[in-house]
Amino acid sequence: MARRGDRRRLALLLGPVTLFLGTCFIGPMAVMIVFSFLEPALYGGVEWSFYHLNYGRILGWADSEWESFDPVYAAIFLRSVRLALTNVVILLVICYPAALWVSGLSARWRTLLVFLTTLPFFVSLVVRLFIWVLILRPTGFLNSSLIGLGLISEPIDIIFTETAVLIGMAYVLLPFMFLPVYASVEKLDRSLIEASSDLGGSPLKTFFRVTLPLTLPGIAAGAVLVFIPSLGNFIVPDLLGGAKVLMIGNLIEQQFLSARNWPFGSALSVMIMVVMFVLIIFYLRQIGRQGANQ
Repeated sequence: MARRGDRRRLALLLGPVTLFLGTCFIGPMAVMIVFSFLEPALYGGVEWSFYHLNYGRILGWADSEWESFDPVYAAIFLRSVRLALTNVVILLVICYPAALWVSGLSARWRTLLVFLTTLPFFVSLVVRLFIWVLILRPTGFLNSSLIGLGLISEPIDIIFTETAVLIGMAYVLLPFMFLPVYASVEKLDRSLIEASSDLGGSPLKTFFRVTLPLTLPGIAAGAVLVFIPSLGNFIVPDLLGGAKVLMIGNLIEQQFLSARNWPFGSALSVMIMVVMFVLIIFYLRQIGRQGANQ
């Protein structure tokens, strides 16, 4: 009887959460997967007939009368992966040394700096990105300052380039890398670093043999949290990249809103979900192995 009561209480507690996730997450995702295998209608929407050529346009087997394989979709997808990975590397190079430095400060300064890291979340994302447009445009603050200092004679063409997109994504997603890395660095046992130094280890060897391995879970978590939104991002490329830097998120937006090809947009979305799912499974397995080894 006690076990039945526990099960009932558990079902009562998990029921609302399960209903919410099923309605707002699993349901729309299932609809999108179904739509990706349906035929696009002539004026938008779907025709309820099986149609695998939505994936063929991306992966290469669409050679029928109505659909054809175009390598531009694969190129856009690979560009998105490249920019997402580049953003991960940039943020890791910025956030890892910063996390090491912040963790060595007093508790008062640590709290203040961590709060300042999250401060941009209190301002609208669109407003923050438009500020970067004002900074990076040819007549913006950056070029005006460099010309005023005599460092350049002509404005640097930054806006509507991959560089501008990387700057915007790094700025927007910086807290997602800093916070997990900082949490991992803060839990680091400093006595192990002192022991390595006492045993004759150089600072470089201590870093690669002690500090880096013990903080890898935070690095992996930050990399996943940055890579996933970077891959599907469409707001930053739209505002800072314009028509010159098209990422997979912008392509999906165009298929749903402009081209009204819902099945093809759904197929592109499913491919992103598969990549993210594989990445998360790999991350969870690595964390599980590290936990078992420890």
